[in-house]
Amino acid sequence: MKNSAVITAAALTAVSLPVNAVYSADNRVIGYGQGMAVDSLNRPVDAVQFTEQYSDYDAFAVSADSNQIIITFDQGYENGYTEKILDTLKEKNVKAIFFLTGDYAKKEKSLVNRMIAEGHTLGNHGMTHASLPKLCHDDAVEEIMSLHEYVLNNYGYEMQYFRFPCGEYSEQALETVQKCGYKTVFWSFAYVDWKTDSQPDPAMGLQKLSESAHGGEILLLHSVSATNAQILGDVIDNLRDKGFKV
Repeated sequence: MKNSAVITAAALTAVSLPVNAVYSADNRVIGYGQGMAVDSLNRPVDAVQFTEQYSDYDAFAVSADSNQIIITFDQGYENGYTEKILDTLKEKNVKAIFFLTGDYAKKEKSLVNRMIAEGHTLGNHGMTHASLPKLCHDDAVEEIMSLHEYVLNNYGYEMQYFRFPCGEYSEQALETVQKCGYKTVFWSFAYVDWKTDSQPDPAMGLQKLSESAHGGEILLLHSVSATNAQILGDVIDNLRDKGFKV
């Protein structure tokens, strides 16, 4: 099954190219960050510029839908909070994108099956969570497609969105992802929520996530966060109170 896109086809349109096509792009490693500066619509300038610069590679950090906020989770390992997160998403009738690593896809079959059954989108976060631009071409393709084939063969699900591990990319790596038939999805807001031994204060986390809201936002959260699991319902309510579709 190929999930109906959470990010609308009008916003992101992929172009499938031969994986073995000749490369012309630069392979210098770039570390992605949303930055602090925002435009008049409260969108991080760096995220907007990334999308403008790399949309020809089907790579995006903001969505074209100015009314929507897309919630995404990176699923590197399980920390006991994903079930509660799924409960909240179901209660609020929200569909999210869950970017899986190979380790997660192999170990957490009941949770992955629940994500699929409840209409969420599965994304590819790399079989081994390796930094893609640091790999040779063949290894980069293997990093993407081995997880693609694993999820297809074991869950009957065909993934279509890729998120770069470590937030590290290059133009050549963006081209590789595109030639594998994927769209690249970064984010336009994230905060430090992945440090399990130093979790954000729930009230401060809620405030940050509410104040940063903007149309076309692609929100990155980590499901290992106790804070996120606690405040997610309130975050969704606050975003909807601001008039956004979530």
